[in-house]
Amino acid sequence: MATTTTGPTTGQREYSGGAVGLIAFAGILMVLGGIFHIIQAIVAFVNDTFYVVGQEYVFKYDLTTWAWIHLIAGIIVALAGFFLFQGSVLARTVAVIVACISAIANFAWIPYYPLWSLVIIALDVFVIWAVTVHGRDILARTGA
Repeated sequence: MATTTTGPTTGQREYSGGAVGLIAFAGILMVLGGIFHIIQAIVAFVNDTFYVVGQEYVFKYDLTTWAWIHLIAGIIVALAGFFLFQGSVLARTVAVIVACISAIANFAWIPYYPLWSLVIIALDVFVIWAVTVHGRDILARTGA
């Protein structure tokens, strides 16, 4: 379903409600992904035997280091997801950068928790796709 709205410099513009919904869903996924990063950090701080590395891996760090990485990344990802609802170009740019960093961090986290890392990487790829492909539609909806 396409709706027409008037933007400040674009005149008449059509946007897809589905595309706006994907952007909103991407923002929700980022907020939830950030919360999940924070939960991973708390688990690593509290119970350092929960995550066990099965084999040698290039990116082998102390679990406390990983906990700090996930805590900081979680806060940044959640904030970026929250600001994605504002619909600004800056928020979309930051969301893509943060989702890329989250995917890279989870790639390095694969030996500690493989299935979870792959799920988060897939969600990060979806966020990047939704924000880059349908990003302008959120601006049309908000009138920014």
